[in-house]
Amino acid sequence: MKYFFILFVSSFLANAQVKTDDLNLMPWPQSISVTNGTFALTKNFKVNITGNPNPRIFARTTQFLRRLDSRTGLFFDQGFVAKINEFPTAQLQIHCSQSGNVGINQEESYQLEIQSNKIIIKATSDLGAIHALETLLQLLQNNSTSYYFPTATISDFPRFTWRGLMIDGARHFQPVDVIKRNLDAMAAMKMNVFHWHLTDDQGWRIELKNHPKLTQLASDGNFYTQEEIKNIVKYADERGILVVPEIDVPGHASAILSVYPEVGSKLNFDKNTYALERNSGIFTPTLDPSNPKTYQLLSEIFDEVCPLFSGNYFHIGGDENEGKDWDSNPKIQEFKKKNKFENNHELQTYFTMQLIPMLKKHHKELMGWEEIMTKNLSKDAIIHSWRGSNEGIAAGQSLVNAVKNGYKTVLSNGYYIDLMLGVENHYLNDPMPKNITLTAEEKARILGGEATMWSELVTPTTIDSRIWPRTAAIAERLWSNENVTDLASLRKRMNAISLQLEELGITHIRNKEVLLRNISNNQTNTALEDFSNICEPLKLYSRNSEGTEFKTYSPFTLFADACTADAKDALDFDSAVTNYLTNKNSENQLLVTDYLKKWIDVNTKLIELSSNAPLIQPLLPLSKSLNDLSQQLLLKTEKKQTVNPIKLNDLLEQCNSKNHADVELAVYNSLKKLVSAE
Repeated sequence: MKYFFILFVSSFLANAQVKTDDLNLMPWPQSISVTNGTFALTKNFKVNITGNPNPRIFARTTQFLRRLDSRTGLFFDQGFVAKINEFPTAQLQIHCSQSGNVGINQEESYQLEIQSNKIIIKATSDLGAIHALETLLQLLQNNSTSYYFPTATISDFPRFTWRGLMIDGARHFQPVDVIKRNLDAMAAMKMNVFHWHLTDDQGWRIELKNHPKLTQLASDGNFYTQEEIKNIVKYADERGILVVPEIDVPGHASAILSVYPEVGSKLNFDKNTYALERNSGIFTPTLDPSNPKTYQLLSEIFDEVCPLFSGNYFHIGGDENEGKDWDSNPKIQEFKKKNKFENNHELQTYFTMQLIPMLKKHHKELMGWEEIMTKNLSKDAIIHSWRGSNEGIAAGQSLVNAVKNGYKTVLSNGYYIDLMLGVENHYLNDPMPKNITLTAEEKARILGGEATMWSELVTPTTIDSRIWPRTAAIAERLWSNENVTDLASLRKRMNAISLQLEELGITHIRNKEVLLRNISNNQTNTALEDFSNICEPLKLYSRNSEGTEFKTYSPFTLFADACTADAKDALDFDSAVTNYLTNKNSENQLLVTDYLKKWIDVNTKLIELSSNAPLIQPLLPLSKSLNDLSQQLLLKTEKKQTVNPIKLNDLLEQCNSKNHADVELAVYNSLKKLVSAE
């Protein structure tokens, strides 16, 4: 009987042809060929490593085994991978010829071959092998009784060498566990640079033993100890991720100047001149570039901070310095005149150039936001391109300017995930400019890109929902071939990857329920969840447009915090509307009208919930507008009645309101199609 069962399973799996388009791989590999066969998993599955890899491969392979075992529940016999060539007959053979060094321009390619009886991973370094293990996990398939991998051959390598994520731990402090779980998610998406924004107007987050007042007076007690920083750097290194710290100067300096006002640019100062900012925005406190004490302090800070980070790059910020305090200080103006600086930009270049030897002393290359770039800036600096149409600059223009002026550059314009834009805005944004002629040398200066997660409006509870899963799409843009741009495929694969990220501790799904329970006052919140699936937070910083409505200590437990970009039901509703307008048969009509009826019911239930949940009250005007429009559209589509077009359009515009609960209806454009349809 046992022999018959094995034959049955083998026969079933042999015919379980997996199509390439059915795979949920992210980032999509450079080359993949799926054949008609399977590798069946059993509890005897083992892994063996050969070659000369970095010891990080052992922990990463062990983690791979545990994640695979957790998904399959097979109780693998092998618990750990601890040494080279430990199980020579293992089904999974990993060969790495050399130890990988964490950084950019490293060898990260791999080859993965899955046969019916064995799996082979070949990589020059362990960095490539780690990427291969992530791909293998994503290839896992199952039927009703078994788990298996499709037989396939994959050859893969990254398109760009800088594939980063920036997390702002200054505006809202993000504890160690937040950083670590996001490093795990980054590794799963083959990202290799973690940019850590550690200081700003709202807080100084690095323990300095030689300057303890910075955390005593300018952190509200929330900062990373030096041991925690070392631990995170080690944690990142074990996952093949480079950590790039950022101390933002000379602007964004309220925190440091609240402790050391003597290096500030205000003409007259005392201990009360500067204070930690509680609002968001751009503020005037700026370091004094004419004061030797400024450079003495920064040199002492760099001497203590640089050794905490093993990488070769240090981000000095340099952005959004309006120079107002420079303009109002006669001493600084005299310094400009004496040194023949024509404007504040040249003065800031002078400031930046003083930092380069401080960092070179510790073998660090200087990196800064694009404002640091001038004709006199050292070509050793890396320009971080971030401004675009919102700042009155053509998208990607600063990146082009940087490479044409001889600078290496990283793109973040188009990857600002805190703007709450739909994933297509990021996915179709390529670091390599289109319709602009660049030489091969200029193209080589485009290192890649970086998703940026500014934290003015997020807490540890909500930050994951703003980063993931959209950052997986950015990771794919930076890794995969430039021709991989199908949005339907992306969304299908991203939905699967989103669920897999939960096993790494990412809280983007589970914490939504926590927030909704709070909003509903612990009542049954199905209606509230349904409404959240068609609402998105206000975009482009319009939720906190003046930077003053939400302070650093404000509650971020509201409906807008529970909502996310790419509202789930809004995408499905748009598809239903498109199909209906293409073919108004009864089946397509039903898909649309079911949504309309659902939203009418949601409105009724939200009203009921609100009687014992004050936090639901702000939603009701928007819900009522959708209810009223849905009723009219039902008359039009289901009852085939003539509806007053003026009334329809008035109700439609009410559904476009941005004045309720800091959210907008993500179904507005789809509703507009229905209203406009004949």
